[in-house]
Amino acid sequence: MPAKRITDIDPLDRPREKIEKKGASALKDSELIAAILGKGTKNNDILTISRQVADLLKKDNLPSYDTLLEIHGIGPTKAAVLMACFELANRYGTPAEKERIRITEPDHILKISEVTDLSGKSQEHFLVTTLNGASEVICTRTITMGLLNHSLVHPREVFADAITDRAAAIICIHNHPSGNPEPSSEDIAVTRQLSEAGKILGISLLDHLIYTKGKVTSLRSLGYL
Repeated sequence: MPAKRITDIDPLDRPREKIEKKGASALKDSELIAAILGKGTKNNDILTISRQVADLLKKDNLPSYDTLLEIHGIGPTKAAVLMACFELANRYGTPAEKERIRITEPDHILKISEVTDLSGKSQEHFLVTTLNGASEVICTRTITMGLLNHSLVHPREVFADAITDRAAAIICIHNHPSGNPEPSSEDIAVTRQLSEAGKILGISLLDHLIYTKGKVTSLRSLGYL
């Protein structure tokens, strides 16, 4: 069977397009590698190659050049590109483990840089923060950009990474570029839809927050959860 090309994948699932729409933090390790490498070979598709590389990644023990060459579909050029990325990560990566952020009040979400970075954005961004059982932040990812409505923010996209993270709960956050902190009818509809989906999956929607002018409005506090 011929190797699957990137162009055979749904545009919404292509790694480089996902970076454009959601940001690099939304991608799995294998997807980031696929975005770096770009394409596979005649007999080995890029997603398979990338998964094999991702399986070799260990913190503080990244694969060597020779180890990468043992993967079918990885030649000298691709191995060199990956080694260059690994070296940049070593030089500029986080030097120490970040302290876990614990969210117990709506305003605690302002400790997350991805949320405060929404200041000045001209489009609505919909973010999801996954939490462990101790209400500590696992990860914050951008799910969609653009106008928010119930058809664009699908529970499948919202909960996909939460399942991968084995999260106990999530908090949804989106900004209102207009500066109006009041939830719209679409905001309320999305909140209720996601809450019901979370109950089915066993992943609680703790809150849906609207970020405007450095402050947050909690839909739970307003009685919509």
